[in-house]
Amino acid sequence: MLKQYIIVFLISMVPLIELRGAVPYAIASGLPVLPSYIIAIIGNMIPVPIIFFFARKVLEWGKDKPVIGGFFTFCLEKGHKGGEKLNEKAGKGLYWALFLFVGIPLPGTGAWTGTLAASILDMDFKKSVTAIVCGVVLAGIIMGSGTKIIMLISSLF
Repeated sequence: MLKQYIIVFLISMVPLIELRGAVPYAIASGLPVLPSYIIAIIGNMIPVPIIFFFARKVLEWGKDKPVIGGFFTFCLEKGHKGGEKLNEKAGKGLYWALFLFVGIPLPGTGAWTGTLAASILDMDFKKSVTAIVCGVVLAGIIMGSGTKIIMLISSLF
């Protein structure tokens, strides 16, 4: 069981998959929901401070380098677009928008992208992390509920 918890932890740290993939994996593996959920949240949040303080600098440094330049440019543009969308739609409710951006489990809208967008927009670190944690919790609830419903429906057939 420890091995499966480690897998949940590692899956939750992977960009684009994050907690959105870790929670369904844990439920499908038959792991207890609450400990799996907590482990997935912790794993999803560990990269957030690193992304907030360093990713932008590293991406800007590497955007004109051979081999990595294309990928780094893509990441910067993705963060910029996410940040601009948040800023346009939110106005004064920017942190609420960040919460919803991270919390609603759509492709490319997780903690990694939200943190990069917050960094690019020079948002307050503490407020951003609070919004991101709450968004990750919401995404976990949505993914866990959805997975349970799908498993229940599939067991009927």
